[in-house]
Amino acid sequence: MFGFGKPTTLPTPDQALPGRSESTWSLGDHVVLDAPVITPDAPAGHEVAILGLGCFWGAEEIYWQIPGVWSTSVGYAGGSTPNPTYDEVCSGRTGHTEAIRIVFDPAVVSYADLIKKFFEIHDPTQGMRQGNDVGTQYRSAIYWTTPEQEQTARELTKAYGDELARRGLGEITTEIRPSSETPYFYAEDAHQQYLAKNPFGYRCHANTGVKFPATA
Repeated sequence: MFGFGKPTTLPTPDQALPGRSESTWSLGDHVVLDAPVITPDAPAGHEVAILGLGCFWGAEEIYWQIPGVWSTSVGYAGGSTPNPTYDEVCSGRTGHTEAIRIVFDPAVVSYADLIKKFFEIHDPTQGMRQGNDVGTQYRSAIYWTTPEQEQTARELTKAYGDELARRGLGEITTEIRPSSETPYFYAEDAHQQYLAKNPFGYRCHANTGVKFPATA
């Protein structure tokens, strides 16, 4: 959390920390949902969404409560350092954003609904920060896993951006990239379902206060 004085520009791949060939930690089961934390393959009929919206503790808590979400985890995406640690990501020298990985049943909750929630619960106009949390790891990001997700993400980003513009607010800075070019690395066990383990822990929910337009 927080991050005053941290870098607000991304390192190039050759500037990034070297990382490691594999993680040095193991993960247990989900402490809230009846599902594993590590889900390399989604169950039949399910999809995966990967989103960055500031501190991943509070973001994961919101998404594990949504009906149709089968499993959630927190991790690091969008960077260059393989298998980074939390401290390395927070240094701003890996290029990662704090991310959440959501495995969901699209027959119960649509990807579009997950993206609409995404825009409502953080501020996608702040660049390398969310509220008082400053640094590259707090940037807004959508890492799509299917071409259909990309289309939905871009259409809804435009719709929300138009609504913000209508209200005289800033432009959306959300990074939209294919997940295939930015591996997701699971964060350490202490960070998984952090707010279930620490109910009075830190939550950052900076947002614009603007609901997603009903016509979109």
